[in-house]
Amino acid sequence: MALLPIIEVPDPRLKQISSPVDEVNDELRALISDMFETMYAAPGIGLAAIQVGVPKRVLVIDLQEPEEEDGEPVRDPRVFINPEIVEHSDQEVPYNEGCLSVPDQYAEVDRPDRIRARWLDENGAAHEEEITGLLAVCLQHEMDHLNGILFIDHLSRLKREMILRKIAKARREGGKKAA
Repeated sequence: MALLPIIEVPDPRLKQISSPVDEVNDELRALISDMFETMYAAPGIGLAAIQVGVPKRVLVIDLQEPEEEDGEPVRDPRVFINPEIVEHSDQEVPYNEGCLSVPDQYAEVDRPDRIRARWLDENGAAHEEEITGLLAVCLQHEMDHLNGILFIDHLSRLKREMILRKIAKARREGGKKAA
């Protein structure tokens, strides 16, 4: 396993549309393993392959939700290969999103609160499931990456430009966190 560099805005690769995976093989499973290691180290709860420079329709998610209020986060790694949303609710809910490719920035994005998704897992087995809550939000966010869309693309131009200026300023100041 290896830590992979996460590409960040304004890298043009983030606007690239990812290609479908033709074959689930050991090479792809090695990428998935590296993606999980990279996501956990970042730390994050989701990562699309394009964020590590691989334009394939692969993403990993682990919400790492605590089992109990004071409990340690419980890992529940999930792999989505060639995911697609086959149905979604009309009702949208706001969720404060962030992204490893848009460091230290957060904004409210409205997304359907319920989706039905179809995908392959790391063994090539097909799945279809109704998904709600944070997992639904995270899956939609990561699937956006596969289509060259960032969460800030859902914001007004003014808010998006403000976030990009904060990131640029933080980089000029030597990598200090943008507030």
